[in-house]
Amino acid sequence: MAAPVKITREALLEAALGLIRAGGPEALNARALASALGCSTQPIFRLYPNMEALRRAVLEQALAVYHRSRAARTAASREPPYKAAGLAYIGFARDEPALFRLLFMRSRSGERESPEAVDWAPDTRMAGSSAGLAGPEAELFHLEMWALVHGVAVMAATGYLPLDEGTVSRMLSDVYLAIKQKREAGA
Repeated sequence: MAAPVKITREALLEAALGLIRAGGPEALNARALASALGCSTQPIFRLYPNMEALRRAVLEQALAVYHRSRAARTAASREPPYKAAGLAYIGFARDEPALFRLLFMRSRSGERESPEAVDWAPDTRMAGSSAGLAGPEAELFHLEMWALVHGVAVMAATGYLPLDEGTVSRMLSDVYLAIKQKREAGA
């Protein structure tokens, strides 16, 4: 009798991310994962009680990949920190489209709080500090910028409109300065 296959959480999550990268978020299911790991579904459900728990763990793993990518990109950037964060988000969408879709293009109905929401408050403070705004004005400023950044990232992730980094950088600067100027004028 063959010895049971020992599957670790790390190996399972890496295989799950591999399935998602290759086939999109919808490619993740117990049978496909078991096949990728070369085992039955039994080791998967020894580690996770059900697919929902596994999906939550995969989401957290994908978020860790995003945060590492964002940290590396912002550290290497010559742009101001707030702009570098936006460019990092768009770069992640371009380089990891399936993980981007999993994290940032899924339905949020039924979620109490999405794991990536932890970035919102620090990014809002960074936006406010950068633009000299506080409170609700900083929140609105970040929301307006975020709508542009997320829209460009979605276009990058879906291949809808491939934009080079120079064009994206200029777009972010143009909108940032226009909104800031409008706030300074009291509008």
